[in-house]
Amino acid sequence: MTVTADSSPAIGGPGAFSSRGSGRGPADVRVDQVAAFRPAILGIRGGTTAVSVALASPAFADGDLWVVGWCFLVVGYNVFRIVRPLRYVDDTKSLLRVLGEVGFLTIAVAATGYWESPFVFALITAVMVAGFAEGFAFAMRVSIAACLAIGIPFLLQDGTTVEDIRTTAQWTVELILVALIAGYARRVTGEADRAHSLALDRLGRLADANTLLYSLHRVAQSLPASLDLEEVLDTTMGRLRDLFTFDAATLLLLDETDETWQVMRWDGPRPAPRYLTHELPAPLREALEVRHPVMVNELLHEGGGVSVEMTAGLYAALPARQAVVGLVALEHRAHGHFELRDMELLNGFVEPAALAVDNARWFARLRTVGADEERTRIARDLHDRIGQSLAYLAFELDRIVKTDGQGKPVSNQLGQLRNDVRSVIGEVRDTLYDLRTDVTDVKDMPATLQEFLDRVAARSSLETRLDLRVTGRLPLLQERELWRIAQEAVTNVERHAKASKVVVTWQSDGGRALLLIADDGIGFPTSRAGRLDSYGIVGMRERAASIGATLDISGTPDVGTTVRCEVRPI
Repeated sequence: MTVTADSSPAIGGPGAFSSRGSGRGPADVRVDQVAAFRPAILGIRGGTTAVSVALASPAFADGDLWVVGWCFLVVGYNVFRIVRPLRYVDDTKSLLRVLGEVGFLTIAVAATGYWESPFVFALITAVMVAGFAEGFAFAMRVSIAACLAIGIPFLLQDGTTVEDIRTTAQWTVELILVALIAGYARRVTGEADRAHSLALDRLGRLADANTLLYSLHRVAQSLPASLDLEEVLDTTMGRLRDLFTFDAATLLLLDETDETWQVMRWDGPRPAPRYLTHELPAPLREALEVRHPVMVNELLHEGGGVSVEMTAGLYAALPARQAVVGLVALEHRAHGHFELRDMELLNGFVEPAALAVDNARWFARLRTVGADEERTRIARDLHDRIGQSLAYLAFELDRIVKTDGQGKPVSNQLGQLRNDVRSVIGEVRDTLYDLRTDVTDVKDMPATLQEFLDRVAARSSLETRLDLRVTGRLPLLQERELWRIAQEAVTNVERHAKASKVVVTWQSDGGRALLLIADDGIGFPTSRAGRLDSYGIVGMRERAASIGATLDISGTPDVGTTVRCEVRPI
């Protein structure tokens, strides 16, 4: 049997999945329809029995054995029904029990004086049970039949008076009212029961949906934030192991260069390394065509799955950008192992998994572009730090050559040039060391900043200080870009600000972060802070934009400059 998921309807709603095959519903359980009214029935039965005994007490004093005998029968029956209450399960036997009670009590009333019988109140219980059992119409028919069976012989007696007619009418109305009240009570209780059942059914569906949504939430949380394809695939397989029980799992990705499906990860028997589309197992081709999970309970009937020894399978496509980037196959040796719940869960799993895989693949393709951009940034750093020094050395060499050509002595100038070359070599060495320095999983932002500031203080007369307030780390990529911004800002202070002191402040709680670099140098007007020809500032703005941070550079002449970079949670 193959079952195909359809993701268009709401979760848990009708039509969420269509299946081919037969199913077996729950057993038909018969419910006692008067069980809800049992306390009222028992109370009224006990009360009417007591009234019947009280009204029949004169017969005991007068020695009326006929009435006494009927009293024993009526009381005995009612006691029996109190001990063993009457059940009505909407079948012929139940109906006969209700009609039998009405008939027995009607005969008892008719045999002991009609409406003047001491047992007339016992009819109230019988009519009420009929109303609770079948509703208005049945109770009305029963009450009217009982009234006719009692009232007609009563009125046909010799010496009938107007009072007899009034008594007949009174009891007829009372029994009809009892029938109406019982039928109405049954209707109200039935509606309440239906509402309660509907509420329980909705609650059950909500519980199922809650369980599914929680699982999907766990899936979304667990899918890798990394854009490394290998890590994405490993994490995806890990989540499949957590969410499903299987004997074999295969994850295939589409190689667009030759339109083949390459097996990237598997768990269980080793599958073939790659497939052409027409070579895929039939259930995978069906999942690829319908773009919804497909469940197969008997793989032999479908021509087999990815692993030949498996019996049941669950298959799905990984859709992204209106295309399919991969396929997932979960298989088990047990027949009928997978259920509709597994299909629902897989249906919710494939979309975020596909997006993670697709993002990682596109990121891999864009790495070359990213490397070019980083090379451009390094070129800007070298230009801003070393380019001017090299240009100065070139001018000095030209000047010394001209001076020597004029026959003038150049020994002192060559000595000064040697010192300048040494200074530039030291500058190149420091620059390359700074470029190699980076934030890592082991070396956090405070350690990297402190090491850098110590080097700056050692090679210059600049006083440095690092203020920290750290309770958590940002993602590594964000910290690396912020470190480069801090490095650029401090280098600008060292080279151009003519400052005596620089203070770096770093605050991070794991969600938001603040980087602040303040100096007491010559400063500059705020309007000049973003000059496009300032490569260092352009690079800082690019790095801040790449991680969604804000960058503000403000300066006051002869007071100093402040660089503020802040990362806020999205």
